[in-house]
Amino acid sequence: MPERAHKIFRILTLNQISPLGLKLFDSGHYKVGSDTAEPDAILVRSHNMLDMDIPSSVKAIGRAGAGTNNVPVNAMNLRGVPVFNAPGANANAVKELVLAGLLIASRNLIPAIHFTEKLEGDNETLNKLAENGKKQFAGTELPGRTLGIVGLGAIGRLVADAALRLGMKVMGYDPNITVDAAWNLSSEVKRAESIEALLRNSEFVTLHVPLVDSTRHLVNRQVVQSMRNSTILLNFSRDGIVDENAVLEGIEMGKIKYYVSDFPSEKLQHHARVITLPHLGASTQEAEENCAVMVTRQVIDYLENGGITNAVNFPNIAMERESPYRLAVANANVPNMVGQISTAMAKAGLNIHTMGNKSRGEMAYTLVDVDSPVPQETIDEIAAIKGVLNVRYLPIPAK
Repeated sequence: MPERAHKIFRILTLNQISPLGLKLFDSGHYKVGSDTAEPDAILVRSHNMLDMDIPSSVKAIGRAGAGTNNVPVNAMNLRGVPVFNAPGANANAVKELVLAGLLIASRNLIPAIHFTEKLEGDNETLNKLAENGKKQFAGTELPGRTLGIVGLGAIGRLVADAALRLGMKVMGYDPNITVDAAWNLSSEVKRAESIEALLRNSEFVTLHVPLVDSTRHLVNRQVVQSMRNSTILLNFSRDGIVDENAVLEGIEMGKIKYYVSDFPSEKLQHHARVITLPHLGASTQEAEENCAVMVTRQVIDYLENGGITNAVNFPNIAMERESPYRLAVANANVPNMVGQISTAMAKAGLNIHTMGNKSRGEMAYTLVDVDSPVPQETIDEIAAIKGVLNVRYLPIPAK
């Protein structure tokens, strides 16, 4: 790790961030607080930033969690500001809650608990009432049952492994599965060609996809029609993935036995066949610490070295320092951008030691190490190139 620049980076926290993550910020080079003015970066968990006036000083946003629906990603794209998240850091916490949901629903535990709470009398009376009433709560065991998993990312894979160990059959559907995810997926997971095929063959269905335009109301009336009767549907992903009206209709039709969700809503409240939890998916000490540590490390690397890992709107890029003088350029992914950057450097008599360029969709990012200091005029010239969103000069001070 190269010596850090003398610059003091200012970090604004919008939520309580785990101290385990915050202590990674060297106090000699970082000022961290909930009232930090003109921050270089923002760390956030659940705070809604969509209507926030984000200072122009902000160079990065770190979301200590997986989803970024509370962050104005599109607006940050226009500024060339990466939005980091922590995929997989809370995966085990969510997996455990999914397993709890499976057991709660399959064994009818919520109505059984409510039944027992209302019993009154001495021990003999309570035992007699419990024995007489327990038949109505008889459930099903998990071995041999099929769990359908929609989305086979970090959480989906962990859920699949756990279900297999419980003796369940597992079917998965994920048209966007990555190569790495496919390699890490158990060969025992049967692939479904469509979500309808998965639903027709699964007694339990759990959803693990991000909320984007293509997944909003992924579970709709048409999809519910494809379900087997008495399906148990679990949603610990995002509320917008499920059309609540379709779910309630599915319950009335007998298609859905229970809907288990981490997202309470007025429409679902007090329904006998709906079990909602108060956003507990990542609410463990371990998950909060893992997310904070991961996203803090990513923000530090970006501020100091320009490296990008797990940004939802930028390509990943890592380049070892081979010179004390580095430029980081965020730009629109259009032709001849690298050529124009190189030309500006050549014009200033700068020798390019190493260059890395990656693109992702409409966004591109370039790291350049040169053998001598970069004049401000050259930085300004590159910043003026049409399509360049921002330029950061990241020199390492001499010891």
